[in-house]
Amino acid sequence: MTHRRARWWTPIIAAALIFGGTGPAEAQPAPAAAAPLAASAGCGKAPTLTSGTKTIQSSGKNRTFILRLPDNYNRNTQYRLIFGYHWRGGTAGDVDSGGTDGYNWSYYGQRRLANNSAIFVAPQGIGNGWANSGGEDVTLTDDIMRRIESDLCVDTAKRFALGFSYGGGMSYALACARATTFRAVAVYSGAQLSGCSGGSQPIAYMGIHGINDSVLNISNGRSLRDKFVRNNGCTAQSPREPASGSRTHIITNYSGCRAGYPVVWAAFDGGHGPGPIDGGGEGWRTWTAPAVWNFFTSVGS
Repeated sequence: MTHRRARWWTPIIAAALIFGGTGPAEAQPAPAAAAPLAASAGCGKAPTLTSGTKTIQSSGKNRTFILRLPDNYNRNTQYRLIFGYHWRGGTAGDVDSGGTDGYNWSYYGQRRLANNSAIFVAPQGIGNGWANSGGEDVTLTDDIMRRIESDLCVDTAKRFALGFSYGGGMSYALACARATTFRAVAVYSGAQLSGCSGGSQPIAYMGIHGINDSVLNISNGRSLRDKFVRNNGCTAQSPREPASGSRTHIITNYSGCRAGYPVVWAAFDGGHGPGPIDGGGEGWRTWTAPAVWNFFTSVGS
């Protein structure tokens, strides 16, 4: 992951400063294959979308995103929909490809763990960032989601977002602005970089941060976490974090949260990166990938 780490360290400090009724009693013909309420409009349709880079008009601009369908996509299967946001200086292609770690790290390792149970999307930020000026990147997410769900079969109760650094800031912005649209978000080493419109509703939230992060201090991650500790009605606490030099991580599940709206905090002894490995180093064998996947699947079940 050496090449990709260089991208992660692209400076972003400057940017930091600034989720029917019954019919009549008489016998009625049974509807053919009635779809569950969470099924998107694209369920049952012959798809026109395929994996690859797509262009879309959003907020008067040409924007792009990469779409990754499961192998042997089935139009009658309701899939999870997972948005992966790149870091500052990174690209949608980096998220989709997995960089030097390839498929194993595609979408922060979630594509491998999903094993064809999810549709993945990697939007491309303007200037390789997520300034979200005037809410345009939240609108882009809305527009992409609308296009996908009108054509493909998605379980609309299982939409997720995750991202690292600036992409973590964008995922946090979605937690604030689209809490009733997304089921959960995971924020890796994030800060409030892309705004927080709204921000008063609960959403399942996971934060991951290194105690020695010199790019976005861990205090940023704690602040983001604490907003959803409050929103989700969790019991306030100061969760344990690993000692410097221990090269370990500690995951805390907050207590007292509203049913269905957990908050999870994962602190690790390390710096600014999404793939720390206990004992040292970074790579696709990191504990963060299965931890996030377990979080998404637990709240989306």
